[in-house]
Parts: sequence; structure tokens; C-alpha cells
Amino acid sequence: MVGMPVSHGLYEAFLAVAREGSFTAAARVLGYTQSAVSRQVQALEDETAAVLFERLPRGVRLTEAGRVLLPHAEAVRDRLVAARAELEALRTLEGGLLRLGSFSSANAALVPGAQAVFRARHPGVAVTRTEGPSVKHLGLLAAGELDLAVVSPAVTAPPPEGVVLHHLLDEPMLVALARGHARAGRRAVRLAELAGEEWIVGNERLEDTLFRPAVAAGFRPRTGLIAHDWIAKLGAVAAGLGVTLVPALAAASVRRDVTLVRIHPDDVPYRRIHAATPPVPTAAATAFLEVLRETAEALRGSPGFPRGGRAG
Repeated sequence: MVGMPVSHGLYEAFLAVAREGSFTAAARVLGYTQSAVSRQVQALEDETAAVLFERLPRGVRLTEAGRVLLPHAEAVRDRLVAARAELEALRTLEGGLLRLGSFSSANAALVPGAQAVFRARHPGVAVTRTEGPSVKHLGLLAAGELDLAVVSPAVTAPPPEGVVLHHLLDEPMLVALARGHARAGRRAVRLAELAGEEWIVGNERLEDTLFRPAVAAGFRPRTGLIAHDWIAKLGAVAAGLGVTLVPALAAASVRRDVTLVRIHPDDVPYRRIHAATPPVPTAAATAFLEVLRETAEALRGSPGFPRGGRAG
């Protein structure tokens, strides 16, 4: 072919004429006038620099050039039909992909609960999920590599350009104590009451842990054990080796020989949990965001969340 790319509408007219054997019949099938179909075929012949039909007293038939073009035109038509079907599946959530990111404790209940509901409602949408810190997921969203993320960003830092935050809930902090601990039966404690405890933390730099707001307010816990995953932390608590902070979203996954007591919010403020999306989210991300809001609402009535806890 020479010249400009050919419009798929010209192929549509060409295929109809080839199938029907006349301009008049093709026009009737397409809902066009006969002259409109003739002009489209003529335009295609001009673009391809080839005569595609032999004009007969009654109708037309393909020339050699027309026979060469025919399978290519059919391939273009079939690809366009497939593309329209895939686009419609994206719009109706009968297909497509949702790229989801979330931080670790959100994966204990909030994200799995929402994903199960989403799968039941939209089984044709594939979901891929990555775990990591919120700052990582915000960067991936800004770069267009995620469709939605569940994050807990620093309150002092605005989201990156191209990222919109949707508040889901405010999450209280709990302290995990061994079953026999003197304060295991309390509904809430102050950090000052636990100042003499050995604290199990996930990072030597407390500013990078759940203790960040407490440290900023002047609280310096005694830290003797560093454990990076929840299994190790809670195992140490159950053995009586110390105590540790647990976000309420992870409360349901805590082992039975550990007791959870709420920390007073004046000592460790509630952590704000958001869904993050691009300014114009995909249809799948919009639907998943709605399910996240429903799941967050249900979680506010679960153990670890105070009755009437703050909503998104």
C-alpha cells in the first residue's frame, strides 16, 4: 500500500461488496447509499493503487489485486471485532486486569476480604497483587504500574502527582501481651504504663515503625529484640519475651495465646488507611474501591476497632 493508512470503514465497504457481489446489495446490507459504497471502494482503490473489482453488466467480481487484499481485510475486521469485545469486557467488568498493591497488615483482613467479594461479583477480572511499603506503591501508581493500592501514607507528605487518596478508615493500635501479663485483661492502656516493658520491634530505627508518632512525642521504648515478621514477633510475645504493637487490621490473625489491648490514641494516634488511585481510575479499580469501602465498614465492627470508631 502507498499513501496514508486506510480507514477500517473502507475495508468494511470492500468486504461487503466482495461478499454480496454488487454495490447495490452491499449498500443495502450496510445501510448506506449505493453511491456512498462506490465512493468508499474507489477511495480504497486510490489508496492501494490497484483496481479491486471488475465491473460487470450485473454486479462486480474481485480482480487479482482484490483477491490478494481480501484475507488482509478480513484479518483487520476480525481484529477490530476482537478489540471491541475486549473493550466492552473492560467496561462491563466481564474481563480485564486489576493491578493491586497493599501494605502487609492490610493483607491480613481488609484486602483479602475485599478481593473475595470482588471475585464473586466480577469473576472475569484477573487481579494481581503485590505487597510492600506504602511509599513504594504510591510511586508505582504515579508511574502507571498499579491501578489501585491500599496505603497508609505519612500524614505530613502529600501524595505524588497523579495519585488521589480515598480515605477508608482510621485504624487503632493495639499492644500484644502474653496471656498471663498483668495488664492482659485491660480494655486500654497508656504507653507510660508499659515503659518498663521490653518492646519487640521490626526495625532499629523506631521512626520507621508503628512507634513513629509516639517517638515523635518523646516516648523511647526499651527494645531488646528485632523481629521483621509477625510470626516471629507474636511468638516472642507468647513466650513472655516482651510486648509489641499490632495494628487493628491484623488483630484477627493474632495467635490464641496472645492478648490484645488497645493503646490510648493520645499515645499512638489512629493510623489513616487510604485507597490510592489515579485521577481517572479504571472501571475495575472503581468497582474494587467500592468493595474496599464496604469491607472497611464491616471491619470497624470487628475486634480491635472501638464501637463507633472513626469512619472514612
